[in-house]
Amino acid sequence: MLKSYSPIFSLLVFYLVIGGCSKNNEKSMEITVPVMESGGQPMPDEWIDKDTKHRIVRLTGTEGGRSFYFHNNPFVKAENGSDDLMVFYRDVGENRQLFSVNLQTKEIKQLTNHPSRFSGEIVGKNKKEVFYQSSDSVFATNIITQKTRLIYVFPEDFDGRITTVNADETLLAGTYALPVKDSIYAKNPNKSSYFNLIYEAKIPHTLFTIEIETGKLNKLYKEAAWLNHVQFSPTDPDLLMYCHEGPWHLVDRIWTINVKTGINGLKHKRSIYREIAGHEFFSRDGKIIWYDLQMPRGETFFLAGVNVETGDSTRYKLDRDLWSIHFNISPDQKTFAGDGGDSTQVAHAKNGRWIYHFTPSGDSLVAEKLVNMQHHGYRPLEPNVHFSPDGKWVIFRSDLDGTVHSYAVEL
Repeated sequence: MLKSYSPIFSLLVFYLVIGGCSKNNEKSMEITVPVMESGGQPMPDEWIDKDTKHRIVRLTGTEGGRSFYFHNNPFVKAENGSDDLMVFYRDVGENRQLFSVNLQTKEIKQLTNHPSRFSGEIVGKNKKEVFYQSSDSVFATNIITQKTRLIYVFPEDFDGRITTVNADETLLAGTYALPVKDSIYAKNPNKSSYFNLIYEAKIPHTLFTIEIETGKLNKLYKEAAWLNHVQFSPTDPDLLMYCHEGPWHLVDRIWTINVKTGINGLKHKRSIYREIAGHEFFSRDGKIIWYDLQMPRGETFFLAGVNVETGDSTRYKLDRDLWSIHFNISPDQKTFAGDGGDSTQVAHAKNGRWIYHFTPSGDSLVAEKLVNMQHHGYRPLEPNVHFSPDGKWVIFRSDLDGTVHSYAVEL
């Protein structure tokens, strides 16, 4: 993983950077990692945040790039079996293409050269494929060889959208909605406009799967409600999570369905007025669904989890300034990361513009600040944190220097 220093060496580097060495040492050593404010100016490829003292590395080169949404796994092993690759988006001309970056060597390769717009942040880590959709067609590109194959073409009367691949990489899943939904989007392009309108319209939605090898479409479940945030369990190939989308204080949001049996169940039931639960994601072992819980909205904050088999719940309390738009869990499942938020978000935090590392302590989370995000624009670009596969870095996207890049901050 991104070259990590030993704790002793890291302390030595910092000591030298802040001027703690003797004049003789200063003459004999060249300081290459500057200590500086994170953003508000052109940034080097590597620096140390002057407020947190953590090292930050740009992953996407001078041309930039956008890492994936927080619950979409972007990582696969490189061809040598030891290095880790991260898939990301970069704008190329008028279209956005997929690229990979080797987290050890920083080598960047272009994966796609698709002629029209497409979407999809779906990586199969075993077969090393990235799935995406252009209009009615679903494709898979091998991340190592860049060989592309056509997976499926939706029929005219079922214009679905794929969002996830299951644990054994045999199924894709997503949702289909009646065309009236697209017309609402077209007339109301801003989320503040379309969000309530789609919820109130009660448009019938269908959950579906596609068998990757056979191209068979299976319609799982239909409801006159906005179904969204569809995610397969990372370990159980039959367990699919989805949400009832809409104003969070009006919906019981988090649900799962077994794609073989059709057994459907609510995972968190709201119990007080204006309670909200959302931005749900699976633990690494698939046993727990974690989510942002507020009881009530904007007042009391928790990172909460529910065991998918037993229903047992876990809650870690958070101070207002520590609330994050998105949370994520480390590979060893012992700690969490968060991407903070500005004062316009639901927590109205006065000092919440940070990338955080959280460690559970009793029924609360203890926070360490990793990156000062005062120059990041939270409204147009949410940071969406990921832990690196070795658990030593937190990866996020940001426009902190005026352009969109993906960065890794060392823990």
